[in-house]
Amino acid sequence: MYISSKEDALSTYRCITKHKYSGETRQSNGARLSVLDPTETPPSVMDSFQSGEVQVGRSIELPCIASGYPNPTIRCDLRLEDSGNYICEVTNSFGSKEVTGHLNVIEPLRVTLSPKNLKTGISSTVILSCAVQGSPHFTVSWFRNTEPIVPDQHFSIQGAHNETLFITAAQKRHSGAYQCFATRKGQTAQDFSIILLEDGTPRIVSSFSERVVAPGEPFSLMCAAKGASQVQISLLPINSSVIVYVRGWGPPSIRAMRNITAVAGRNTFINCRVIGYPYYSIKWFKDGTTPLPDNHRQVVYENGTLKLSDVQKGADEGAYLCSVLIQPQLSISQTVYVTVKVPPLIQPFDFPPTSIGKLMYIACVVSSGDMPIRITWRKDGQEIVSGTSGVTIETKEFMSSLQISKVSLEHNGNYTCIASNDAATVSSERQLIVTVPPGFRVQPNNQDGIYGKSEVLNCSVEGYPPPKVVWKHAKGIGNPQQYHPVPLTGRIQILSNGSLLIRHVLEEDRGYYLCQASNGVGSDISKSMMLTVKIPAMITSHPNTTMAIKGQNKELNCTARGEYPIIIRWERGDTVIDPDRNPRYSITTNSNEKSDEVISTLKLKPAERGDSVFFSCHAINSYGEGRGLIQLTVQEPPDPPELEVREVKDRSMNLRWTQRFDGNSIITSYDIEYKNKSDPWELKHATRKISPTNNQANIVELHPASVYSIRMYSYNKIGRSQASKELTISTEEAPPDGPPMDVILQPMTSQSIRVTWKAPKKELQNGVIRGYQIGYRENGPGSNGQYSIVEMKATGDSEVYTLDNLKKFAQYGVVVQAFNRAGTGPSSSEINATTLEDVPSQPPQNVRAITVTSDEAVITWSEPPRMTLNGVLKGYRVVFWSLYPDGEWGEMQNITTTREQVELKGLEKFTNYSIQVLAYTQAGDGVRSNVLYIQTREDHPGPPAGIKAVPSSATSVVVSWLPPIKPNGIIRKYTIYCSSPGSGQPVSEYEANPELLIYRITHLTRGQQYLIWAAAVTTAGRGNISEKVTVEPAGKAPAKILSFGGTVTTPWMKEVRLPCSSVGEPTPTIKWTKDSEDTAIPVTQDGHRNILSNGTLVLRSVKAEDSGYYTCMATNTLGFDTIIVNLLVQVPPDQPRLTVSTTSTSSITLAWIPGDNGGSSIRGFVLQYSVDNTEEWKDVFISSSERSFKLDNLRCGTWYKVKLAAKNSVGAGRISEIIEAKTHGREPQFNKDQPLFTHINSTHARLNLQGWTSGGCPITAVLLEFRPKGTWAWQSVRTNASADIFLAELREATWYELKMKACNSAGCGNQSSQFATLDYDGIILPPLSARGEGDDVKKLFSISCPVILVTLGMALLFIIRKKRKEKRLKRLRGEREIETLMEKKPPKLLKLIFSSRHVCISLLCVIGEDKATIPVTDTEFSQSVNPQSFCTGVSVHHPALIQNTGPLIDMSDIRPGTNPVSRKSVKSAHSTRNRYSSQWTLTKCQASTPARTLTSDWRTVGSQHGITVTESDSYSASLSQDTDKGRNSMVSTESASSTYEELARAYEHAKLEEHLQHAKFEITECFISDSSSDQMTTGTNDNADSMTSMSTPSEPGICRFTASPPKPQDYDRGKNVAVPIPHRQQALTLGHGGLSSLTSSGASGTSGPASSGAAGSSSISSGTATLPQRTLTMPSTSSAPSGAAAAGAGASASSTGGSGPTPGSSKVGGSRDSLLESSSSGLGRLQKQNAGAYSKSYTLV
Repeated sequence: MYISSKEDALSTYRCITKHKYSGETRQSNGARLSVLDPTETPPSVMDSFQSGEVQVGRSIELPCIASGYPNPTIRCDLRLEDSGNYICEVTNSFGSKEVTGHLNVIEPLRVTLSPKNLKTGISSTVILSCAVQGSPHFTVSWFRNTEPIVPDQHFSIQGAHNETLFITAAQKRHSGAYQCFATRKGQTAQDFSIILLEDGTPRIVSSFSERVVAPGEPFSLMCAAKGASQVQISLLPINSSVIVYVRGWGPPSIRAMRNITAVAGRNTFINCRVIGYPYYSIKWFKDGTTPLPDNHRQVVYENGTLKLSDVQKGADEGAYLCSVLIQPQLSISQTVYVTVKVPPLIQPFDFPPTSIGKLMYIACVVSSGDMPIRITWRKDGQEIVSGTSGVTIETKEFMSSLQISKVSLEHNGNYTCIASNDAATVSSERQLIVTVPPGFRVQPNNQDGIYGKSEVLNCSVEGYPPPKVVWKHAKGIGNPQQYHPVPLTGRIQILSNGSLLIRHVLEEDRGYYLCQASNGVGSDISKSMMLTVKIPAMITSHPNTTMAIKGQNKELNCTARGEYPIIIRWERGDTVIDPDRNPRYSITTNSNEKSDEVISTLKLKPAERGDSVFFSCHAINSYGEGRGLIQLTVQEPPDPPELEVREVKDRSMNLRWTQRFDGNSIITSYDIEYKNKSDPWELKHATRKISPTNNQANIVELHPASVYSIRMYSYNKIGRSQASKELTISTEEAPPDGPPMDVILQPMTSQSIRVTWKAPKKELQNGVIRGYQIGYRENGPGSNGQYSIVEMKATGDSEVYTLDNLKKFAQYGVVVQAFNRAGTGPSSSEINATTLEDVPSQPPQNVRAITVTSDEAVITWSEPPRMTLNGVLKGYRVVFWSLYPDGEWGEMQNITTTREQVELKGLEKFTNYSIQVLAYTQAGDGVRSNVLYIQTREDHPGPPAGIKAVPSSATSVVVSWLPPIKPNGIIRKYTIYCSSPGSGQPVSEYEANPELLIYRITHLTRGQQYLIWAAAVTTAGRGNISEKVTVEPAGKAPAKILSFGGTVTTPWMKEVRLPCSSVGEPTPTIKWTKDSEDTAIPVTQDGHRNILSNGTLVLRSVKAEDSGYYTCMATNTLGFDTIIVNLLVQVPPDQPRLTVSTTSTSSITLAWIPGDNGGSSIRGFVLQYSVDNTEEWKDVFISSSERSFKLDNLRCGTWYKVKLAAKNSVGAGRISEIIEAKTHGREPQFNKDQPLFTHINSTHARLNLQGWTSGGCPITAVLLEFRPKGTWAWQSVRTNASADIFLAELREATWYELKMKACNSAGCGNQSSQFATLDYDGIILPPLSARGEGDDVKKLFSISCPVILVTLGMALLFIIRKKRKEKRLKRLRGEREIETLMEKKPPKLLKLIFSSRHVCISLLCVIGEDKATIPVTDTEFSQSVNPQSFCTGVSVHHPALIQNTGPLIDMSDIRPGTNPVSRKSVKSAHSTRNRYSSQWTLTKCQASTPARTLTSDWRTVGSQHGITVTESDSYSASLSQDTDKGRNSMVSTESASSTYEELARAYEHAKLEEHLQHAKFEITECFISDSSSDQMTTGTNDNADSMTSMSTPSEPGICRFTASPPKPQDYDRGKNVAVPIPHRQQALTLGHGGLSSLTSSGASGTSGPASSGAAGSSSISSGTATLPQRTLTMPSTSSAPSGAAAAGAGASASSTGGSGPTPGSSKVGGSRDSLLESSSSGLGRLQKQNAGAYSKSYTLV
């Protein structure tokens, strides 16, 4: 680092490192420099470049770092090219310093090995040449197959750098990969060559063996050969080295063989190929007589091949006979002649040493071989043509000579003599080396060198071997006296061509130079030359830096020397100074001939700030130019600093400043002044003499939220600056200095603690308290001691917060801290509190049960884990109950103990028991353990429950009995005892099968009385005996029944057999009757009941109505006998009464009262719940002993639907009413007291998201949409932040529209606003004008007009179609026309008539087979309708069979205040089933009265999780708008009854004219009021309490009633049945007058007092206005009753007080059997079994 001024001490310096592979960066600690005032010193070099190397193309930095004062001038001189000496000269006014460094630029090494690939014969000479390019001073090494080559008799390495490898008499083992490596200072380059040495003879690598094949059989043969050159393979019968034997079945014969030519010294094979098979042997003879083999060189193979090794011309040449024995006395043969050829043999030769210009003669002589012999020559692999390049070849019969008339360098190389004949080709190779004495290519001549430049002294030589050049130097200009070798340094070196390079010529380099060359051949040569050094112009003295005071005169001097003449030129920066044009400058120049110096002076009159630049003095002559740089600094007082605020805190602020111009003098100090904005500067506070090394300062001890003015001065040695720009700053708020007060903890539940406190003292708040942080931690063992923090916003001076989800029965420490916008204050002292006890969350462990005796068991367990007790363990409870074989449960019992063992005594013998153990605390019972099943041991059985003995003949009696009430085990047999008192006979014993319960005793005496009794037997022994009965055998016997009466219990829908076995003579007749009130009704046989031949009554698919007393009577002529059986049919339990106990943000606690258990103990409850508007029901299974349940982990602020069903041994019962409850919490809202924006500038706006209140549920997302006013596209931003968010890249000076939506689990809150960005000057835009807003309205109007026109057109089309329908409806006015229509087309007819004081609506929906006809007219709508008071209309959807999942929603599914139509979303459940759906909407706007909606939903029967899904058809009329008032006022109940899908369809297809007129209507709910909300429940509904338990006051005028199809016996009963509402004095008829007409509205009736005894009636408040009493009348088909009759019926009914039905009415709900079994109603085609009651519920508004 170069320290140029003291400003370098103002910065902080850090070192940053970066990991090479991971990229990780780390930063060191900061450090500062201490810069002292400089002292005048000569320059010194602190860091310089000595020597180095760099590759070509790479970059390098040559350091030259110097110090001194005044600042030294650094000049670097570069010598010739890049390689050489570099001189760095450092100069100032007190001296100079020079350092020299040598840079060597090297080229990368490149190696070329030739020849690249060579294939030659054995014994030849191989020469490999390694050419290396690049920088010198390298070494060469050789490798073969990665192993270093060691010179021996075959290998030799030659050359100046070992660049040539000779392989003499190469052998086959010398084949391989040869590498040449060149190495220089870590640089390595290599090349390789592949050498392959072969003997030239091809050889068979793989062949085939003898094979035998049948004629026509295909075969294949493979033959692979290898040789020095390309090998040709032929499959020949003769004269081939390989013979193929292909043998086929047939007469043997020898394939024709050709004569063979063999090469002497090599092996030869003669093949005798035999065709055909079989044959006996193959033999060889030479010259027809000599059997072979006869020496060691001959081998005969089994396949007939003859091998001749090392063939010799005289011995092996001749005729060879192959003889094949094909029969014992018969052979065949063929003869082949072998001719032996001798290959040539070259005598060794070599080239003698020679030099250029000499003669050369070499002879290549072949010493042996068959003629003719051909001899050729090759040089370096290329054939030599005689007469070229001075080479002549003369060839004779067995010799060839190579003659060179004048040897030159081009004749160097490898020469090969090649001799060939018919036998083989051989070669011999030798190298010719020609030496040349040195000679000059370029001679040195006298040269001039320029001082400081590079100079090359040319001297180029040639010769072979390459000559070595030596340079010598003799100093002086006169005659050279003595030459000395030139020292080769980095500055002086010899080039590759022999020239001498001098980098940076110096004066001492002048003199004579001698170039001398030698190579050992001939005499040395030399040549001298003289070098003269010329001095270029250079600046020898000048000031590097100098100072001037602004406004004063200044002189600049510089001194130059060099070869004359010298010209001096001054420049200011890059501009030449011309005093003639700028009179403020003047230049004078003086020469000193003695010292060869020129002195020049530049005068400035006066100095200005702009003169603080570099001035340069240039000296120029014929040989160069020198330049001296002078830095002039003009000093003056500094400019004022630029002050800025870096950070503002509550009691301090951090200032930062930048000193732009220091006046060219080091800043000595700073002054800071500040004051309250309202005070004058005379009352300022000042901080003086701030160190110039600082560029920031902290002002402390300020007051929070105060406004200050600040300014600043800077100083140098020249003077003080002007005052800086004044800043105005406000301090921030400070965190509170005091903790919250009066912190109180109050445990609320086992998992919550309520914390209350008060705000800190006012003087310690230091701002507006924004909220509080509550820290809590568990102080029990095992806790980590860390506080969990929750935060809440401040609401006032007193606060309260409840900590939820804490550990049960655990001690917590709580602290509270207040915070404002600045931060959090101190916390309060920790206060401890313990959560309340709770029930244990885990059962006792290791529960075991052991049966000790038949009535005693021991239960043991261990304590639950301590962490799960949630309180102080008070003891244990053992809950147990018996399980009977019929599936019933016994009474649930429990035993409390403090021990971990209990003995259960007095248990029933041989009985299954279910056992559970629980621990309990002060809070109650904990979780029960899993059910443990045990069985008590067997014991002696009890006596049979009953016994009968009746005579069956004159000598036999039949005994029957009942099993013991307590069998105490498995009954193995029964023992029947028979004795005759007074007869003296012993007691007879008979063993009976335990399954039959009847036994016939024979061989008795007629007229003798017998005592009969019985006893049961188990594995434990015989039990007590039964009572004794007396019997006497008789021939004629009155009728007796062997079966027993009693009580029979069975689940519904099962088949039950009631036995009635009888005996008697004559055979008795059996008759069954059923008691009904005071009469006995005979049991008739049908599909449901049947009496078997043995008297057994069979009841199939029993129902609840089958319960009762049945009497069986057996009768004959001598008497009769009867038994009575009480049949109890168990049914699913009734629906429970479900209520909501408490709710929280995440839980709902439910409580219920079970309904009737259906004759079987309740096994448990199934609770189903789902989020509102969904049908994704979740199931929870609850124990039968529970009467409340807490649903946890629910969503905050969410409506839930809940329903409950009980289960017994029969199955699941009716589902309870669906109730709705909402967890605590609401959607977020924006606090109007909070600012929407905290900051707005020209391009950004910061929103204050803390203004949103969560509503008790955490905010999950905030969605922002904004756009400039007048544009369409919205920009969206979504965030989860709860503090602030920036809107960036806004337009300058633009009004924006903003929409904010904050959402949580309870819903979303919206906030809209407008804001404007600032302009460039920070000015706020004026509010939008009214005209601008009107433009948006115009745009909206222009867009909405087409939409309105289209809507009106559609409405017009609808009216036209409606008029057409009215015309068709006129033809259907009369009742006969409607009945005719129904007879022609069996309809699905549904008619609903509403009649009231102001409204009379008739809606007829006739549905055919494939389409719906909906005649609706204005006439029907307008009759009895006050056009000023009601709004009606119609919209009908065809009921269609669709596929859907889950139950349809009805009135019970509609939360109060919601639109029923909008709630008909798609539902889902666990099973898919069919459903019928329809929707009716009546809307006809007449006045300002809100529109009503009439809806209808059909649902079919299904089952999910064993729970019966009820079916209803509900019609609801409610407000069409979802208002808060409606939500709080409407009722949510269910008014459907259990039914089956068959009845749903039957009722749809039934004719209302025949059935609905006989139906019974029952008012289940009524809310009628003008100015108050009253509730009445009347009628005969047994579940009235259940129906109204969840009701709330409703809108005036809401009634709900249920219609059930009547029983057949009700057809002829009272046609007009009125169920009064004992609440009002007047009567209003809701009439049903068939399809022909509507009853007139406003019917009068007799007034009477309202009954005060109506169940469920209540009066919330009294009103002045009254309504007439509502009476629901079901008239006959002819006409409606008069008002008086209706009133009379109403008065008659009022006397009952709503406690029961009127005498003329039947039980509400009707009979399931009567509806389906009625034949007179025309429903015979719809008769089905297993159908239940069906009812419709209506709601009238």
